[in-house]
Amino acid sequence: MKKYQRVFMIVLDSLGIGSMEDAADFGDMGADTLGHIAEHARHLNIPNLRKLGIANIRPLAGIEPYEDPIGKFTKLREASLGKDTMTGHWEMMGLRITKPFRTFTETGFPKELIEELEKRTGRKIIGNRSESGTVILDELGEEEIKEGHLIVYTSADSVLQICGNEETMGLDTLYHYCEIARELTMKDEWKVGRVIARPYIGKKKGEFIRTANRHDYALKPFGKTALDALKEHGYDVISVGKIKDIFDGQGITEAYKSKSSVHGIEQTIELTKKNFHGLCFVNLVDFDALWGHRRNVQGYAQELEHFDEKLGELMPLLKKDDLLILTADHGNDPTWTGTDHTREKVPFLAWSPSMQHGGRLEEQDCFAVSGATIAQNFGVSMPDGCIGTSLLNQLQPDEDE
Repeated sequence: MKKYQRVFMIVLDSLGIGSMEDAADFGDMGADTLGHIAEHARHLNIPNLRKLGIANIRPLAGIEPYEDPIGKFTKLREASLGKDTMTGHWEMMGLRITKPFRTFTETGFPKELIEELEKRTGRKIIGNRSESGTVILDELGEEEIKEGHLIVYTSADSVLQICGNEETMGLDTLYHYCEIARELTMKDEWKVGRVIARPYIGKKKGEFIRTANRHDYALKPFGKTALDALKEHGYDVISVGKIKDIFDGQGITEAYKSKSSVHGIEQTIELTKKNFHGLCFVNLVDFDALWGHRRNVQGYAQELEHFDEKLGELMPLLKKDDLLILTADHGNDPTWTGTDHTREKVPFLAWSPSMQHGGRLEEQDCFAVSGATIAQNFGVSMPDGCIGTSLLNQLQPDEDE
């Protein structure tokens, strides 16, 4: 079996492709992130994704299926119970999560947790609700600076987020408060997937700008993943975007922070020039953070078009022994009610310059086919307890290559 030297796996964060069979249990029956974007945006211009087979997976309004797609394509169902970032990514690399992470979207954090955080930080907590980070910063940033209070908020994800002004609070102080919050939220009744430091600059409403010094304090994966297996066998595992934070650094050999999704794909393009042997694992978060949660259909559509342009720059740079995988971690339908993620299947697109023909693959019952495929490609076994069946034999170069 021919092997690929480098695998570039790119997660288009939240690009669901239609509701799961159990979506009604999550209040999401009928959610369809990509389908509704195509329907509402009209004339979505994504020629490179189309060439790979995105519109061959299922009908998309205004986008004709490609006559002879070059990619191998299918849908993946989520085996884990959840629809959040960590659950989706951890499952990609082999872990099935049976107990969803705690969310506090409807209620804010419990009084007992807030009181303990106030006691440990010496600051009054303000906010404590689910809100857009830019909205709550405009509302409460001046008060935080003037009174020495502390903005704490959450979202539809399992997160506790803390804002801090870099000039008045200082990064080290903000990070220290987040470490305290991470310690407190290790209790089962308060356990969240991530505590996130949200530093900003500016002195008054309308001038606040969040900086690139965000830092995530994530839970470690509950077991070893395909990333650990690759690292332990000496392969490169390069993280772009928030992948390192999602796995709390576990199984990562090299990491690059991204300022935006466009920056993330530009970093990936640069990494095609690097002579590595292993996996480049990329998360492009703006689809989710900027457009899905804010229910901005046009913004999401434009982000997809920007990505497609960059994809057109990336693909010619890939070598015959490179493999490209595009997928997603959950849905976030911008036409749906509320601001929550949506329980959806995700696309799986795979391509290499050494493939002469694409085609449909059978729909898969978990996201972990990605990790299993990558592990088999590099000749390593998935860790004990991991799920996922490899698709490598269906993603091989053509015989005459």
